[in-house]
Amino acid sequence: MAEAEMKMERAILAGVDLEDGEEFEYSMQELGNLAKACGMEVAGILTQKLDSVNKALYLGCGKAEELKEFAQQMEADVIVFDNALSPSQLRNLQQLLQKPILDRTSLILEIFSTRARTREAKLQVESAKLQYLLPRLVGMHEALSRQGGGSGLANKGAGEKKLELDRRKIEHRLAELRRELETVSRERETQRKRRLASSLPLVALVGYTNAGKSTLMNRLLERYSQDESKKVLEKDMLFATLETTVRKIELPDNRRFLLSDTVGFIHKLPATLVKAFRSTLEEVRNADLLLHVIDYSDENYKNQIKVTEETLRELGCGSIPVIYVMNKADLCMEGFPKVQGDDRIYMAAGKEIGMDELISLISGKLFGGYCDAEFLIPYEQGQIMSYLMDHALISSTEYEEKGVRIVTSCSKADYARYRQYLV
Repeated sequence: MAEAEMKMERAILAGVDLEDGEEFEYSMQELGNLAKACGMEVAGILTQKLDSVNKALYLGCGKAEELKEFAQQMEADVIVFDNALSPSQLRNLQQLLQKPILDRTSLILEIFSTRARTREAKLQVESAKLQYLLPRLVGMHEALSRQGGGSGLANKGAGEKKLELDRRKIEHRLAELRRELETVSRERETQRKRRLASSLPLVALVGYTNAGKSTLMNRLLERYSQDESKKVLEKDMLFATLETTVRKIELPDNRRFLLSDTVGFIHKLPATLVKAFRSTLEEVRNADLLLHVIDYSDENYKNQIKVTEETLRELGCGSIPVIYVMNKADLCMEGFPKVQGDDRIYMAAGKEIGMDELISLISGKLFGGYCDAEFLIPYEQGQIMSYLMDHALISSTEYEEKGVRIVTSCSKADYARYRQYLV
């Protein structure tokens, strides 16, 4: 590979510490990880403490000039800001710094863009990027000519005409994307209704990006599914998973549930992305149980829990039962796997340590309300027998003169539905 192709973009990170209770150092560290995930090399960091951000330049005027000199000194290719920049801040900073500028939002959008694989994910990311771009078009065209007299579009300068044309193109494309996403959303809703009709409980994996959700899903699939093709992408990087994947887990005792892997959350996740991925995240809202996967080895795991729980509340998922999966415990503690109560486990999914204990917790949450029952199902009611074989735990089966006698553990709903066959 040519040396020019191997060269990584050199980035300067810039941030303002408002001393408002936010974990500023952690936020800047995470910004660096995001930049690396986008293929950049962090060449330097510049920060400033302020009571409030400068409305014109984000940084103070003197610090902005210092940033310009620092970027030149470090031979930076791009400058990345920790917060979302307003259209006017973006325009003013581009005029001052004379270098490409990204803020946290556009950086995350760029990562999502490179990670998207399915048609739905690509549509969602494109929609989020265009929604972000639309109000910032003026800043993007700051180098274009704005000269021209008179009134009306025909007499406007080249830059202004280009701006108007681009705005129309974006609005037209956004309308197209909305229609396409509505179609995909209807397809997803049809699939969701089909799954709900199956009456299988749904367990959703949620958590901070790169906490190990996909790893956990794959370890469960290896144990309880024979189809290797059902495994999901598992990689040590931010936002490896952008699309929701639903798989069936069949336990040895005949109990079954659906397991859903979802996009990871992150501090200051752009509102446009949350909105764009809302249909994908609907899987979480319909879940019977959440597995909140946490990277317990990360010193900032408490902040990550807070961000995830806030995002879940925004999505309307605050009341769904949760099991806290303190993952990667092998990196920071001894004496694991360890279970605390009925909603917390310390384990290591990557090393398959704690899997049996986790399944026991899941079973307790999903099937703890099951009833023991003995039914005599008439032979002519074969569909009931077939249903119970699929949805209940059958301990024994005996074929008698009047029907099939089964000893089972079933849901309270099924117990009530078939109580006429109780013996």
